Amino acid sequence: MLLPQLTCAHAPLTREIEVVNEHGAREAISIPAERALTVYVDKRELVTLMTLGAHPELLVLGYLRNQRLVRAVDEVASITVDWEVGAAAVMTRDGIDHIEEKTSRRVVTTGCGQGSVFGDLMDEIDTLKLPAGHITQAQLYAIVNAIRLKESTYKSAGSVHGCALFSGDTLQVFVEDVGRHNAIDTIAGWMWMQDGPVAQGLVDELPNVFYTTGRLTSEMVIKSAQMGVPIVISRSGITQMGHEVAQRLNLCTIGRATNRRFICYTGHERLLWQPSLAVAAGQAAAPSQALSS
Repeated sequence: MLLPQLTCAHAPLTREIEVVNEHGAREAISIPAERALTVYVDKRELVTLMTLGAHPELLVLGYLRNQRLVRAVDEVASITVDWEVGAAAVMTRDGIDHIEEKTSRRVVTTGCGQGSVFGDLMDEIDTLKLPAGHITQAQLYAIVNAIRLKESTYKSAGSVHGCALFSGDTLQVFVEDVGRHNAIDTIAGWMWMQDGPVAQGLVDELPNVFYTTGRLTSEMVIKSAQMGVPIVISRSGITQMGHEVAQRLNLCTIGRATNRRFICYTGHERLLWQPSLAVAAGQAAAPSQALSS
């Protein structure tokens, strides 16, 4: 398999500014960067993404993947990012068939910064087949704790979303951006560049698990499914459409996951319940006991 050639463009992730606090005193703090990246595919302008800029080449690759504009990583020859002009130049090997038709309809999503997807959100949903796999309640708690301990731009500057990919409870990659849709696209790009078990959805027979600090909208659920991820965890909640799509796909969605608290919205059978772990933290055990019986 031919992998695309990627540049490794760097840009500062934060900027220091002077503010006045509640005591009227001046102080210096860091805030996240936000910059425009205009994507050109075979010299044709496609979209402008507002991004933190941590991994712009992977963001662009994942964007093309999750927008279903390219079907395989070897269709992309190279991605060149130049922050001096704020542009990403994508060169494909054979062009993208019917790109005008594919990009003619744009749906504005609930993504931070007004995310958008091309075409119908529900296109090809019923053709997606998720791998088998489950997660234990102990692994869920380990994932939540790993994110809590992770050094991040959010801790130093706030105002960003974080997403991560785990195999079981082992962290594979962690990405932050100004929008959660950017962060998941970057992870999708990273997965495509991996030639091994992570890209195929299983490591030592453990399924990929996606974590996000943002809410589980239909966009996030669909993108997770397109990446072959059967279990999604969020610090936030889920929308009605996100719930409906997850049910159709038998994708396990877990929300409100903080400390030892969580809600499993869909795909309950993918979670191996251990109610005693929640009881130890002072939670009511009845709902978990009922599902584990």
